[in-house]
Amino acid sequence: MPRARIDITVPDLSGKRAVVTGASDGMGLTIAARLAAAGAEVILPVRNRRKGETAITTIKRTVPGANVSLRDLDLSSLDSVAALGESLRGEGHPIHVLVNNAGVMTPPDRRTTADGFELQFGTNHLGHFALVGHLLPLLRAGRARVTSQVSIAARRGAINWDDVNWERGYHGQRAYSQSKIAFGLFGLELDRRSKAHGWGVTSNLSHPGVAPTSLLAARPELGRGKDTPQVRVIRALSARGILLGTAETAALPALMAATDTEPATFYGPSGPGHLGGPPAEQRLYPPLRSTDDARRVWEISERLTRTSIPAA
Repeated sequence: MPRARIDITVPDLSGKRAVVTGASDGMGLTIAARLAAAGAEVILPVRNRRKGETAITTIKRTVPGANVSLRDLDLSSLDSVAALGESLRGEGHPIHVLVNNAGVMTPPDRRTTADGFELQFGTNHLGHFALVGHLLPLLRAGRARVTSQVSIAARRGAINWDDVNWERGYHGQRAYSQSKIAFGLFGLELDRRSKAHGWGVTSNLSHPGVAPTSLLAARPELGRGKDTPQVRVIRALSARGILLGTAETAALPALMAATDTEPATFYGPSGPGHLGGPPAEQRLYPPLRSTDDARRVWEISERLTRTSIPAA
């Protein structure tokens, strides 16, 4: 039996500028293509220019006349994040949509960013935190929607407050969960601070469920020489339409979160276990509900990234 088509309607985005991290393949590529198809100018900040050029070609093949372009960004380097912020501020165009989608998952051994942070915490959370800080003037000018992509891994776990960089014992899955919990707490705190200080920025969260993306595939740069058993199972179930989504349907919660005319706080798939299915509003995971934890994450992130986000 063929899989039922799952899709959403994206409103007209003509005249809007959108930035999507992690858009050189997978869900990010789908998000970028759909935003471009809706008329937005879409910027793809990428670490790998070759993959980025391939993504641009793919988008333009499916969306003739798409206004898409590349910028350089390595979220595991705060210097690279600052350089992108400086470049985009120099261009002077307001940003109306920011989708924080890029991420890395469970390298088998502890690895660090260019700045010495545990790789998942540094890339998934701290890099995006710094990016928002550098882009905040443009986000405020565009009264932007900021959507941050978390994970079902944020359903449980906690921040390792005494050792956020996992220097005293590394556990890949727990470190991944921490990175996504911290990232989610930040996204929610961004919305609270925007409301309190009149920034005009709306910030919300999404999660993609489970789908066959590159997160668990072979990634030699992460010390993973071959596909994990998990991703092989995910591919098989996804291909058969059993419980899980595809890279295309997994992109829809973030796409809805970024463009919904009446934005909710948290979006994800609505099927069994929220692993796949049509996108819909979700209840916040318990680890994301503490406003005290959110403030603490914000303060730690400012200190570690040396990125101050002033109230005014």
